[in-house]
Amino acid sequence: MTGEISYFFGMRVPLSLWLPMHIAYLVPMTMQKPHLIGVAGGSGSGKTSFIKQLRALFTEQELCILSLDNYYKPREKQSLDAMGVRNFDQPESIDIQQFLLDLRCLMKGESIEIREYTFNNVLAEARNLTFLPAPVIIVEGLFIYHFPELRAMFDMKCFVEADDILKLIRRIQRDQMERNYPLDDVLYRYQFHVKPSYEKYILPYQREVDLIINNHHSFEQGVKVFKVYINHLVKQAMGVSNLSR
Repeated sequence: MTGEISYFFGMRVPLSLWLPMHIAYLVPMTMQKPHLIGVAGGSGSGKTSFIKQLRALFTEQELCILSLDNYYKPREKQSLDAMGVRNFDQPESIDIQQFLLDLRCLMKGESIEIREYTFNNVLAEARNLTFLPAPVIIVEGLFIYHFPELRAMFDMKCFVEADDILKLIRRIQRDQMERNYPLDDVLYRYQFHVKPSYEKYILPYQREVDLIINNHHSFEQGVKVFKVYINHLVKQAMGVSNLSR
């Protein structure tokens, strides 16, 4: 490498420009900061279904999805309400320090392994879950905007919205079928835990988000928008000039 002219992919480039271009080309992709997207919303709004559809559109090398649901503290550490019922619908129910620790590992390009949280369903068998670093990371959960340290990390904040009656219906269906909760327990928790918590810890942050996804009937348009956006971010991160799906 002598003189003032060198070559970069067959192009004549001044030596003063060649070195930084060459270094940029050789820098590992893991050194780039991942784009962090938050997806919040009330219980039963459709966050999990929305995320599942996105998960099916991208590989684990392109998109990592980390849910706050897997970071609930053990049942015995959850506080009791006035009736002696454990309240899982408050920010203190989440092990936010462990969540932040794992998220930072992903942001640094390291994979993590966690134990799946099964919502105390005795019929469910917990799995070990492995998450790989990716150029785009989606963080999903009820209280992700309530924690200042986490809220400040997001590059884009989204909120999934749905009518209250739809959220209640979905909550009943999910908690009975997936979590084996009795109906009277579901209704009690919704009235005294879920709804008050939504109004205090979740809804106030809706005005601060970048995008609201309407799920009163369907979130298909929201999925399409996210697909294009994430494709763009992946293409940008990987330096691919002709990425198509």
